[in-house]
Amino acid sequence: MDCSRSRRRSPTGPAERALATTGVLALVSAAALTGLTPGVSSASSHREAPLIAGDPKADNTDVYAFTSPDKPDTVTMVANWIPFEEPNGGPNFYPFANDAHYNIKIDSNGDGKADTTYTWSFTDHIRDAAHQFLYNTGVVNKLDDPTLNFRQTYDLKVTDARGTRTLLKDAPAAPSNVGKASTPNYASLRKQATLQLPDGGQTYAGQASDPFFADLRVFDLLYGGNLSETGHNTLAGYNVNTVTIQVPKKDLALGGDPTRNPVIGVWSTTDRQGAQVSSSGSKGAQGTSSNRNTDAVNDGKASGRDGSGAGSGWHQVSRLGNPLVNEVVVPLKYKDAFNTLSPYQDHTVTPVVNAVKDPILPKVVQSIYGVPAPATPRNDLVEIFLSGICKACGPIKADLNSQLLNGDVDKNAFTPSEELRLNMSVAPAAKPNRLGVLGQDLAGFPNGRRLTDDVLDIELQALEGAAQSGKIVPALAAGDGVNAPYSTPGASFPYVALPSTAAVNQAGSLSPDGGVGAGFGGTAFGGNFPVVAATAAGGGVLLAGAGVLALRRRRTDRA
Repeated sequence: MDCSRSRRRSPTGPAERALATTGVLALVSAAALTGLTPGVSSASSHREAPLIAGDPKADNTDVYAFTSPDKPDTVTMVANWIPFEEPNGGPNFYPFANDAHYNIKIDSNGDGKADTTYTWSFTDHIRDAAHQFLYNTGVVNKLDDPTLNFRQTYDLKVTDARGTRTLLKDAPAAPSNVGKASTPNYASLRKQATLQLPDGGQTYAGQASDPFFADLRVFDLLYGGNLSETGHNTLAGYNVNTVTIQVPKKDLALGGDPTRNPVIGVWSTTDRQGAQVSSSGSKGAQGTSSNRNTDAVNDGKASGRDGSGAGSGWHQVSRLGNPLVNEVVVPLKYKDAFNTLSPYQDHTVTPVVNAVKDPILPKVVQSIYGVPAPATPRNDLVEIFLSGICKACGPIKADLNSQLLNGDVDKNAFTPSEELRLNMSVAPAAKPNRLGVLGQDLAGFPNGRRLTDDVLDIELQALEGAAQSGKIVPALAAGDGVNAPYSTPGASFPYVALPSTAAVNQAGSLSPDGGVGAGFGGTAFGGNFPVVAATAAGGGVLLAGAGVLALRRRRTDRA
């Protein structure tokens, strides 16, 4: 199967062609570019484009999707917004936008369009705006305490083949974790904000410790050329706003049958009312040209499938599926436009698909470290990140996470697109390996994404040919030296760790990894606390009976 071949009519106008040129995922080079090229400091998808960097409330940072380890008949999806939340960022702290829609979208039939969309819309409530400047006027023990001067509620809607219906109305969101004096038991507040859904499942909206982990000082000219200086988790101590939802697998599977149709694609978006996205750096991507592209992105809304408010002036301003795409791959003048694209458009971008087949990053690595670049074309990378992995998709002779594996998929309508793909039939791992499939753990990235998956190390090795050779690249085996989230995720829903409360600028004196512990209002175990057993040791091997993706690596985790 040629994943770069268009099955739909390509854009015909100059602006559409210009925008489409950057619409493909190119994920295969994104993660490694983050780790191996100098540039502006960013994280998984934190501040990845000029306009979205100035709109943090709309800025998607990460998306996760995994079979719930304690409820394996359900799937949990996590989407985070507002990067780099300093815990002491008062007096206003970090509310969700009340003029935005926060969406998690699911593609079950592989056409690159949402078959199911969950949408959160928030409303502000201020008890005393005329005589108070404080977020809270006393200790907050309950979500409806009169001492909580500022609070938010939300409506949660789902849009699918049955139309749009409201699952929750005026539901309480958890506030920001102000600190040990104001919110002495944030775990209790989170429990109050974790709500059951009428059709089964549950949801949470509020603050959490940022689960993404990486040493972003790589942007300082690759640690000054000294890889022994890695190991500092730049995200330690920062928080994010999260919406998390756990639903039965039947609610997501094509035809409601997760046994016959187990593979889904997941991504998140932000819509703003009246927003018009343009890029000041490109003649072909500004003004009405970008608006036309936004209209193209939203062309499925008339059917109600996207749940984004067709005809009501809502426009997509941010998009995130797999990590590390827009901020390090798309040229600066097209970054804002890329955030308006929908996954079904990705396969039309032939020039960038060609760039994925012959990525620049391995050549950069070769020039710096002397590691030979893998032979091209890199059809294995196109398969891993664009079509999903299946025997009919490309050179990797394994069936893992392409919607083409679904029994009821119309193969003629299948559209290669950038989505975080999850095979829901793969059982949760008893001992998760942070390297996911590369560590012989088929329940991990790129088969979905768990909170503890080390996506930067995984993608770097894949880009450098580990999937082709069956061996970890020794010169880059240690990755960035950061192997776990700063705060340990929980064992039950909503899984994300409680938010930190100590100031990030105290990091150097409070924690050896440069992070900070949460105050009494939250929990954190420190960056060196093992999240999962580090079982990836020794040389490389092929996936038993599945192909070349499963690789072992020598143990690099610190005690």
